[in-house]
Amino acid sequence: MSYHDILVIGAGPAGLAAAHAACVSGVKVGIVDDNPLAGGQIWRGGPDQQADPRARALWNALREAPNVTFLPQTRVLYSPEPGQLRVQTPTAADTLRFGHLILATGARERLLPFPGWTLPGVTGAGGLQALSKGGYPLQGKRVVVAGSGPLLLAVAATLKLKGAHIVAIVEQAGTPALARFALGLMATPSKISQALGLAARLRGVPYLRDSYVRSAHGDGTLQSVLVQRGKGRELETLQCDYLACGYGLMPNVELAQALGCDTATVGAQTVVAADHWQQTSVPGIYCAGEGTGVGGVDLALVEGRIAGLCASGQILQAHADFGRRDRWRKFAASLARAFAPRPELATLAGDDTIVCRCEDVSHGELRTHTTWRCAKLQTRCGMGPCQGRICGGATEVLYGWRPDTVRLPISPARIDTLIA
Repeated sequence: MSYHDILVIGAGPAGLAAAHAACVSGVKVGIVDDNPLAGGQIWRGGPDQQADPRARALWNALREAPNVTFLPQTRVLYSPEPGQLRVQTPTAADTLRFGHLILATGARERLLPFPGWTLPGVTGAGGLQALSKGGYPLQGKRVVVAGSGPLLLAVAATLKLKGAHIVAIVEQAGTPALARFALGLMATPSKISQALGLAARLRGVPYLRDSYVRSAHGDGTLQSVLVQRGKGRELETLQCDYLACGYGLMPNVELAQALGCDTATVGAQTVVAADHWQQTSVPGIYCAGEGTGVGGVDLALVEGRIAGLCASGQILQAHADFGRRDRWRKFAASLARAFAPRPELATLAGDDTIVCRCEDVSHGELRTHTTWRCAKLQTRCGMGPCQGRICGGATEVLYGWRPDTVRLPISPARIDTLIA
C-alpha cells in the first residue's frame, strides 16, 4: 500500500500539467493511467513522440523529477475508504493512499445509432484514429469521416498520413454555425494556425457541411454509406471500406461520481462540478480537463496546472492562470454551440436498430420506457461490459435519459483482485 501526497488519475495533457505544477513544490506525486504510455488520447503514443513541444517538455520534466512516480497500465476500480483507491495492473492489485486527488480522466466519443452502425468497418472517429496510431493497417483503404466537430479534421489528417484515401468529411453542423465558429477563432490565433495546417493537409478532400450519415450498408462488412446532404433532402451514396463516425465527446465522470463528487449539466454535457480552484464538492479532490467540460488541449493544460498548484498549496501562482483559463473556456463554449447535435440525428434509428450493443437491445425495445433506470430493469440496457459508456450517450440524445448511478467496480476487475 503506497502513499502519495498528490495522486493524479489520468496521464493526458491535464494530468501531466497537474503533476508538473504540483511536483515543483517538492510533494510526492503519483500519476495513474490505464494505458502503457502517457499522453492520453490527445497525445497518444507517448508525449515524447508528439509534434506539440508542450508534450515533450512536460514529460521530460516529469521523468527527471525524483518525487514523481508514473504507474502505467493501472486501472482504478473503486475507493475502499476515503483517501484510498483500489487499483489493478495486468499482474497484481494494490491500494493507493493519497492526501489529495486530481481527476484528469478525459472524455470519450459520443456514438449515435443509425441503421447499419454495427457493421464491421463502422468505428468511432477517434477510435479509428487511435487504431491507426497503434499500427492498424489503413494503406489504400477508402474512409468516410463523419459526425461533428474539429476532431473530424484531425482524424482525417491522421488517417491520410497513414495512407488511407479519405472519401469525404461529413459534418452535420450547418454553414452559418461553422462561419460563426470560424469568426470566433480570431480570439484564439493559435487555433487559426492549427486550422490552416489541417486545411493544407486535407487539400482536395471533400468537406460536406450540413450533412450526416443516414445509414451504412454492406454484405457482412461495410461497403457504402448513405449521406443526407443539406436541407434539400438530397441523398448521396459514398463507397467506402471504413466509416469513422463520432458526434463530439462526453466527459468521463464515473470515477468522480463514485467518489461522491457533484456533477452538473452544461449544455448537452454532464460534467464534474468544480470551483475556481478546480476543487470538486468533495474536499481534497480536484478535477481538470475534459471531465469539467470538453474544451480541447489548451483548456486541459491550464485547468490541470491550476489543479496541481492548488492541490500543492501554491494558491497565488494558480490565481495568475485564471485569465488564460477564462479565454479557453469561451472557446469551449463556442465549440459546444457550433457543433451541438442536430435534432434529425435522434430520428435515424429504426425499431430494429441496436442501441445497446453489449446486451443487443434495440430502439424498439427502449423507446417505450421513460427513464434510464426503467430501461435497465426491463431490458438490461447499460448493464453489459461497457456499463452504459456507449449506449448512455446515445440514449441521452434519443430519449433524454441520463444515467443516475455508477456501478462498482468502475472497470472490469479480476476476481482475485476483489477477493484480496
